[in-house]
Amino acid sequence: MDYVIEMLNIRKEFPGIVANDNINLQVKKGEIHALLGENGAGKSTLMNVLFGLYQPERGEIRVRGEKVNITDPNVANALGIGMVHQHFMLVDTFTVTENIVLGSEPKKAGTVNLKHAEDQVRELSERYGLNVDPKAKIRDISVGMQQRVEILKTLYRGAEILIFDEPTAVLTPQEIKELIDIMQSLVKEGKSIILITHKLKEIMEVCDRCTVIRKGQGIGTVDVSETNPTELASLMVGRDVSFSTEKTKAEPKETYLSIKDLRVKDVRGVEMVKGLNLEVRAGEIVGIAGVDGNGQSELIEAITGLRRSESGTIRLHDKEITNLTPRKVTQSGVSHIPQDRHKFGLVLDFPIGENMVLQSYHQKPYSKKGVMNFKNIYQKAKNLIAEYDVRTPDAYTPARALSGGNQQKAIIGREVDRSPDLIIAAQPTRGLDVGAIEFIHKKLIEERDKGRAVLLLSFELDEIMNLSDRIAVMFDGQIIADVQPEETNEQKLGLLMAGNSTQKAGEQ
Repeated sequence: MDYVIEMLNIRKEFPGIVANDNINLQVKKGEIHALLGENGAGKSTLMNVLFGLYQPERGEIRVRGEKVNITDPNVANALGIGMVHQHFMLVDTFTVTENIVLGSEPKKAGTVNLKHAEDQVRELSERYGLNVDPKAKIRDISVGMQQRVEILKTLYRGAEILIFDEPTAVLTPQEIKELIDIMQSLVKEGKSIILITHKLKEIMEVCDRCTVIRKGQGIGTVDVSETNPTELASLMVGRDVSFSTEKTKAEPKETYLSIKDLRVKDVRGVEMVKGLNLEVRAGEIVGIAGVDGNGQSELIEAITGLRRSESGTIRLHDKEITNLTPRKVTQSGVSHIPQDRHKFGLVLDFPIGENMVLQSYHQKPYSKKGVMNFKNIYQKAKNLIAEYDVRTPDAYTPARALSGGNQQKAIIGREVDRSPDLIIAAQPTRGLDVGAIEFIHKKLIEERDKGRAVLLLSFELDEIMNLSDRIAVMFDGQIIADVQPEETNEQKLGLLMAGNSTQKAGEQ
């Protein structure tokens, strides 16, 4: 059998942890090969070894049958291996072309020949159906377009083997569909793709074979045509996983959150929330369904004190919390699982233990008269780490060293543990594997059953349908429909989200 990539018995250690324990991966030419595993299973580590960012303690790598020593990414590039990272490596103020040629600039008489580079980028873009404008500035293009720039960067350097690290984590459903088309056209041109993911639907749709890693060990490789999502999920987490969330019917009580005639502008001064009204009661989960960019983020930021409201009122119980500071909002009984965990959820260079008390470090028992009690802080952190299965070498590890899913579990542990009246969960399972999603859904339902009010923002329609007791559809800055999950389906919700409010959700 001819393999373009063979990774044999790869072992990679970090202080206190074996990230890859004698893993094997064999990729055939012209296939899309999935690398599947839970958050923190060691998938990205293995690919960083292949791309030369890490050196393994043991094992060998063969490219097209030849044994190679990949000491850094330049060696990987020379071997035709390119990597599209989960967090893009782009310079905001540069154009698309400037980013693509950075480090391997075409020169003419000693100066950079940008015109020639632009022509090459345009030609590559058209050939693979990427539709990227070579002259656009990175800061002016969407996240999905930025990802295409990363893909072009690898193609420009002659990559024949492309590694995609969680490529759909930050994309809208439409962009995901377009990316799948792009991957299929790359394979038709003879490229080979390794896709790091934990989205089973995508594997079933686009991949030929799938290698599963669990807790740093290789579990095996399966043909996708001979498996199903249930089997893949149990291979990945080592137990049966439920895709639907068990819950009893909600018994909502008094109104906890009441929003009236709210108007909010975005950073550009454009009004995004336009006279919105919404109520969330104790003991219910209200899901906000809407296409991204219809004012959802501005609404959440206004409730949590991160953005000023122009007019209207936000009340928690009978207390008005409009335009209070974020700390005063949290002290009023609001917990916030933010949409952007790096920007608003964590201090990445702080130990994960200290991140666990970001909302309460200034209160007893964590501090007294301004002096922090680190013994109590770390004891609390260790308890939460155990309860929420946050996989970290210890509580002193910097937050940035954890995988995205474990960062998310840490935030959710911190926010839920404070016993708030209202939990605002914005994209709570973004970028998480099925095991972690199941765990977080259970936690949110437990909180609902304890009488908390939960406001859920998610762009995953199955999550909205699965978790919500009531669905508020948001379009163009307003709630245009309020529907029961059992009386609608994804197609009808999609029509409402597109602003088609004449389509009543209960109609056939």
